[in-house]
Amino acid sequence: MLIQFDKFVKINLMKNIIIASTSTLHGGDYLDYLLPELQSFFSNVKELLFIPYARPSGISHEEYTKKVSEAFTKINISVKGIHEFENPIEAVEKAQGIFTGGGNTFLLVSQLYKNNVIDTIEKVVKNGTPYLGTSAGSNICGLTMSTTNDMPIVYPPSFRTLGFVSFNINPHYLDPIEGSTHMGETRETRINEFHHFNPQPVVGLREGSWLEVKGDSVKLKGTLTARIFKRNETPIEVAPETELNELK
Repeated sequence: MLIQFDKFVKINLMKNIIIASTSTLHGGDYLDYLLPELQSFFSNVKELLFIPYARPSGISHEEYTKKVSEAFTKINISVKGIHEFENPIEAVEKAQGIFTGGGNTFLLVSQLYKNNVIDTIEKVVKNGTPYLGTSAGSNICGLTMSTTNDMPIVYPPSFRTLGFVSFNINPHYLDPIEGSTHMGETRETRINEFHHFNPQPVVGLREGSWLEVKGDSVKLKGTLTARIFKRNETPIEVAPETELNELK
């Protein structure tokens, strides 16, 4: 299916978003590497709305929300899962801040559509509600979910996602390992396959990197470079603090 790229470009001066490749660095605790950043980012948030729909390893919404709550307690923010509300659309509309966690992107997107909240999330974040995404929760910040690394365990009604940035995202981007005997496709090969049928750029976000979106500014943060893929062009590396708002 060919995605018409220009249909999904959404621009708004109010956006305030962190799009992180991962929630947890090797050897660290959940969100620990991001907590100093999140303390400032969510400085006006007392209660955070958590969207646990991606369910990593199949954990329940309750278990996932508890895990997230324990992390945010360290910066004095309480957490409530969207599944705890009778009306999820109203919960999104009234949220002081939103966090969508990682897991399976197909499941996440399926549940966002099933509960009719995808358009509401898009609207409130475009109007200034701070949003944090990690892994699958970051994948959905792109134009479509089509550059996820996940298995299609369920079938969402659409691959269209939130379109907070004018490109697609590949979280957990992995470079080929020199000398590896693995015979399967590399991540770069998969993204090249994507570009045979889709025109939008793809940003490969390595572990520990994130994108900071403020209005129309999209800036790479962290200590690592990101790999930028454009259709029919050689991939390039960009350094931290690089502005990506012109990437389209």
